[in-house]
Amino acid sequence: MSAASVGTAAGAVPGIVEPVTPSAGSASSRRMVVALHAEWTKLRTLPGTFWLLAALAVLTIAVSTAASAAYGCTPGFCSAADTGTDPAKVALAGLYLGQVLAASVGVLAVGGEYGSGMIRVTLAALPRRLVMLSAKAVVVTGVVLVASVAGVLGSYVAGRALLPGHGLSAANGYLVLSLGNGTDLRAFSCAVLYLVLIALMALGVTTAVRNSGAAIGIVLGLLFMFPIVTAVLPDHTLARHLNQVSPMQAGSYSQATVGLHALPLTPWQGLGVVALWAAGTLILGGLALRFRDA
Repeated sequence: MSAASVGTAAGAVPGIVEPVTPSAGSASSRRMVVALHAEWTKLRTLPGTFWLLAALAVLTIAVSTAASAAYGCTPGFCSAADTGTDPAKVALAGLYLGQVLAASVGVLAVGGEYGSGMIRVTLAALPRRLVMLSAKAVVVTGVVLVASVAGVLGSYVAGRALLPGHGLSAANGYLVLSLGNGTDLRAFSCAVLYLVLIALMALGVTTAVRNSGAAIGIVLGLLFMFPIVTAVLPDHTLARHLNQVSPMQAGSYSQATVGLHALPLTPWQGLGVVALWAAGTLILGGLALRFRDA
């Protein structure tokens, strides 16, 4: 019996190509593509999304520019040894406001659906809940990343232009801000990543509590509670440990360029703490989404 006869006898029909069964990997990829398209469509069509992202970029630049323009040192005491001022931190002062707007984007990405009840429609269309949450996280990361890059770059340009004229100059022993400097590049890159991580932390918290007002309150509490508590603690060792776990304080260490040896964490450790907060809240939100009714 020929090989062709054997194939026919085994059930193959000559002249007809058998359909290829989709692999599990390709099916998962298609689900993620569909989920990403759906989440992008929802987020970009929300009336507040554009304005929040624009405010994130513009107000970060505005506050940073104001801080750079307002900085001044006492005449005769402007040297780096006298002030210990970190030019990068001054130029990035707008992040204190920018992080609130980044958190608001994370809350908006899911909070409105819970408030309106549309989350049931979303879960009916995308029954794989963790895929849906992952798609939201990817979309939030993308839009906040774009706005954060714009805000941080604008802050850098303003700081580089203004700070040397206000005492933070090479003549006084300061390094002029430059993205060609590895330390400054790390500080400004970490500032962008910090804003993205805060948005993801807010997304996770909102998914867990299912209420926009409660979520933004919790996120702001996590950001500002630790610095307030450590400012009044008499125990400096305990205050140092709290600063090490504070998302805002740890994030500020990642943006430092001066006195790094005295910080409770290295810059990359500080960013790692913020990443752990973001990952922890997303895991918490994912568990709540997975095991709780819509």
